[in-house]
Amino acid sequence: MVGRSTDEEHRSATVLELFFDLCFVVAVAQAASALHHAVAEDHVGQGLWGYASVFFAIWWAWMNFTWFASAYDTDDVAYRLTTLVQISGALILAAGVPAAMDGGDLTAVTVGYVVMRLAMVTQWLRAARTDPAHRASSLRYAAGIAVLQAGWVALLALPRALAQAGFLLLVVGELAVPVWAERGAPTSWHPRHIAERYGLFTLIVLGECVLASTLAIESALAEDAALADLATTAAGGLLTVFGMWWLYFTREASELLTSLRAGIVWGYGHYLIFASAAAVGAGLAVNVDYLTHDAAIGARASAAAFTIPVALFLLAVWALHVRPHHLGRWHGTLVPAAAALVLASTLGPEPVLVTGLVVAAMIAATLVSLAPTTSRPRR
Repeated sequence: MVGRSTDEEHRSATVLELFFDLCFVVAVAQAASALHHAVAEDHVGQGLWGYASVFFAIWWAWMNFTWFASAYDTDDVAYRLTTLVQISGALILAAGVPAAMDGGDLTAVTVGYVVMRLAMVTQWLRAARTDPAHRASSLRYAAGIAVLQAGWVALLALPRALAQAGFLLLVVGELAVPVWAERGAPTSWHPRHIAERYGLFTLIVLGECVLASTLAIESALAEDAALADLATTAAGGLLTVFGMWWLYFTREASELLTSLRAGIVWGYGHYLIFASAAAVGAGLAVNVDYLTHDAAIGARASAAAFTIPVALFLLAVWALHVRPHHLGRWHGTLVPAAAALVLASTLGPEPVLVTGLVVAAMIAATLVSLAPTTSRPRR
C-alpha cells in the first residue's frame, strides 16, 4: 500500500467510494428524520443537541475514510474487505440513531463506531508497514484513532451530566488528530479527488432532502391537506434545493485546496454544509406537519426549522466556496444578503416559498454578476 501521487491525472471517485457514500446516507437520513420528529413534537433543544452530536459521528467517520482513500486507494482484496467492514459499522450506527436522539442511548452508535474505527486503524497500520515514507503520520493516525475510540467507549459509563462535557472534549481530540498526524509526514491526498468526493456527498445529502420532502408531502396528501398550501411549500422547497445545488457548484473547489491548512479548514467546514443541508429536508417536513396540524409548534417555529438551516447552508458555502475566489465586492455580498432575507422571511407569510424565491433571485443575480463582458465584433 503505497501513497498515490498528489498530481495524478484523471483521479476520480471509485465505485467502492460511491457505494460507501450510499450506505452512509442511510445514517444521514435517520438523523434528519429524528430531527424532524423532535422539532415537530416541540423537543427542539433535545433534538438539536442529538442531531449535532450524531451527525458529527456520521460526518467524522466519513471524513476519516475519504481522506485515507484519497491517499491510499489500492483497491486490492484487503482494502475492499476492510472498507466493507467500515460500511457494516456505518449501518450499525444508522440503526442506533433513533435511540441516540430520542433517549440519549449511544450504545448502538458507539458499537457501530467501534467497528468502523477499528477497520480504519487496520488501514493505517497497513499503510505504516508498506509505505516507509509516510510511516510516522500513519502511526500517529492509528494511535490517535485508537486512543480516542477508547474514550468514546468509556463515555458510555459517564452520567449524562458529564457525558456532554466528555463528548465535547473528545470532539476536540478528534479534530486535532489529523493536524498532529500530518506534521509527521504529510499524506498524499489529491485535491481534485477530495473536491469531487465532497461534491458527490453534497449531492447525496441534497437528494435526501428531496426524498424527505416528497415523503412528507405524500403523507399530507393522504390526509387530504390543502393542496394550495402544499403546492407553495413544495415549490419553495424545490427552488431552495435547486439553488443550494447551484451555489455549491458555482466554482471549482479543488483550486482552493492548495495546502494542508486550506484542506483542513475547507474539510472541517463541511460539517456545517452537510449538517445544514440534511436539516433543510427535516425543516421542510416540519412545515408540512404544521400545514396538516400534526406539529406541536407554531407557525414561526415551523418556519424557522426551514429558514435557519437554509441560511446556515448559504453562509457556510459562501465562506468556503464563494468568498475565497475573490469574485468582487458586490458579488461577495450577494450570498450574505440572501441569507439575511431568508432569515427575515421567518416572520412573514409563506416562508418556504419566499425562501425559495430569494434563493432563486440570488442565483440569478450571481449569474449576471459573473457573466463575461464581451464586446460585439466590429464589421
